[in-house]
Amino acid sequence: MRTRSGPRQTGLRRGVRLYRRSLGAHLRSTLEYEADFWILVAGSALTQLVGLAFLGAVFSRVPHVNGWTFAEVVLIYSVVVLSDAVGPLLFEGVWRLPWLVNKGELDYKLVRPYPVVLQVLSDDVGINGLGNLVTGGAMFGWALWRVDVAWTPALVVGGLGLFASGMAVKLSISLATNSSAFWLQSPHSIFAYAVHQIGDLARYPVSVYTFGVRLVLVVGLPFAFVGFFPASAVLGAGGGDAVRAGVGPTWLGWLTPLVAAYCVAVAALIFRSGLRRYESAGN
Repeated sequence: MRTRSGPRQTGLRRGVRLYRRSLGAHLRSTLEYEADFWILVAGSALTQLVGLAFLGAVFSRVPHVNGWTFAEVVLIYSVVVLSDAVGPLLFEGVWRLPWLVNKGELDYKLVRPYPVVLQVLSDDVGINGLGNLVTGGAMFGWALWRVDVAWTPALVVGGLGLFASGMAVKLSISLATNSSAFWLQSPHSIFAYAVHQIGDLARYPVSVYTFGVRLVLVVGLPFAFVGFFPASAVLGAGGGDAVRAGVGPTWLGWLTPLVAAYCVAVAALIFRSGLRRYESAGN
């Protein structure tokens, strides 16, 4: 057993180390421009605060929206913001994929003894994620303190697993949509950005939308599994008042890991298919 597991563990440690070093190199290059760093952090934080102010203005007029209280909606909102923080900080390189394909710079990554997809994901660091991390973390902590949930160790572990799975769903959608660059061959993936904007609808309870929008956010582009369904499952399991998914039973939230696995598999398939048809831009 040691002979078989040893190389695998060594390979895993090597992969993590190389990924960390790649991110570190891009982070150091970004930090060379201190003014840009603080502008990006402040700008992203201000954007999230404006969204929170909008929610506050709405709930100052009504006690709840479709059965959801202010704290419960902030919980959903903050989870999506945190996913928007982890993505830029750790996987921002996925948004550089169209540029790498269009300019033929993907050639360098193909000849290196390291998985191409990991090289792509670690090809950049989005400092705006730091602002999202601060504001999203603050909103998340406040919402957890205000929601009516009987927390247990099992529920805490399960909730963390659901929220991590939701982040995997969003990352997979970003990878799959940016992989369209293998076919569209444009330095900027307008399609991926458009899909990302649709994902912003999942910052609020999906039950407030019409059937068509729900269908898109639950089935077509499952952004609802980033924050809405995990929050609904945790609130329901913890005895909270918000057991009102509105688009199905709340136990659907506990299927988020399966949805994440499906999205990861589809994204990997699309990326590999695009990689097989990739043609260098030449000299």
